[in-house]
Amino acid sequence: EKMNSAMSEEPDALSVVNQLRDLAADPLNRRAIVQDQGCLPGLILFLDHPNPQVVHSALLALRYLAECRVNREKMKSELGMMLSLQNVIQKTTTPGETKLLASEVYDILQSSTMSDMDNVNEMNYRRRKAQFFLGSTNKRAKTVVLHIDGLDDSSRRNLCEEALLKIKGVISFTFQMAVQRCVVRIRSDLKAEALATAIASTKVMKAQQVVKSESGEEMLVPFQDTPVEVEQNTDLPEYLPEDESPTKEQDKAVSRVGSHPEGAASWLSTAANFLSRSFYW
Repeated sequence: EKMNSAMSEEPDALSVVNQLRDLAADPLNRRAIVQDQGCLPGLILFLDHPNPQVVHSALLALRYLAECRVNREKMKSELGMMLSLQNVIQKTTTPGETKLLASEVYDILQSSTMSDMDNVNEMNYRRRKAQFFLGSTNKRAKTVVLHIDGLDDSSRRNLCEEALLKIKGVISFTFQMAVQRCVVRIRSDLKAEALATAIASTKVMKAQQVVKSESGEEMLVPFQDTPVEVEQNTDLPEYLPEDESPTKEQDKAVSRVGSHPEGAASWLSTAANFLSRSFYW
């Protein structure tokens, strides 16, 4: 009976964690989410969820939250945070991209209180450890900055996010909506052209790469129009189709929340209620 109720709650868990991830993508909401009573403990519990998609979404939310420097201390000291991140990294069943993303969040939080020298040593140790668990096929990650024509509202951002999540080798991404940019962390053996192909597949957006010239000026470099073969991410279950997606009805709320942090706070209390019902029995 317990298993049945857990299964019936799973779409709710995915819906809630995706909402949190979308809210955390907006820098205006990041402090409110971390200050909230229920959200960090909820995200930590999501890291142990049986659905790998829920775990990955929770990690993306934490990655966004950790970008805000003032959040890092509280996040690091939150009960179970560092231990749960370690568990994700060390679990043999965790997909490779998810391990790298968990390592990245762990490194950011771990470095928040250390001296520079300790920080470098610790991050090197973490990297070696992650490579050990990932096996010898793991290469170091690299960062690609994309300028995306057509990235101008939250529904477009969601389309872009879904396209990127399907690519094997994508670790994490951050949107800078005001300048139509997306900063993507990928495994070094993945070609940046694969990102452009995925974004072009949305039919409403097109990506160019942002690169720095020798003089330090930024330039936009168009990708070749010939699509490259994109290896699909088989480790994560497919995202729900739009018409079945539990978050579809929330799109309008999310776009409103983006410009009104107080809107985020009221949504967060709803999320916190859900989390307490689901986990704290």
